[in-house]
Amino acid sequence: MMQLKYVVTGLVVAVALAGCQRTSNNPYSNLQSPPPLQAQPVPSVQSGQLPPPGAGGQQFPNAPMGNQNMASLDPGATPANAMDVTKESMVGNWRVSNGGASCDMFLTLTNLGSGSRGGTRGCAGELTAMGSWEVSGKMVQFKNRNGDVIGRVYKSADNRYDGTTNSGQPVSLSR
Repeated sequence: MMQLKYVVTGLVVAVALAGCQRTSNNPYSNLQSPPPLQAQPVPSVQSGQLPPPGAGGQQFPNAPMGNQNMASLDPGATPANAMDVTKESMVGNWRVSNGGASCDMFLTLTNLGSGSRGGTRGCAGELTAMGSWEVSGKMVQFKNRNGDVIGRVYKSADNRYDGTTNSGQPVSLSR
């Protein structure tokens, strides 16, 4: 009786293991790798002087300027349609559009010189040097680490600010 028990147990184990075996062929096993590509002739390269920009009748469009009124402002002037700004409403993370590129700006209430600590990530141009910011009337000024103003924005809508950097590049902040 004991031997029958071992035989039955052995059969059960064998059947169970047989169910775990793969019975189908791998569909990718019969595929052959493609033959290597043959070298192709390359046309000759020409060299020469490019015409000056705008020559030859080919003009490129100007880059989008966002809010045209803000880009043409005197840096110290506040536009008539600027909305009131509070320092507390500026705190946090902002998505910045600067000269057609996007980056992030972080504004805190931590004091740094005459303003508050701030910084950017992924920005280009003047905004890479931003170290602080402050509210001056209806204007928000961005400053470099030496305390020099590098850009200004004005509240143009809820959660939107528009302005320029010192070099005249348009800047827009939004959340």
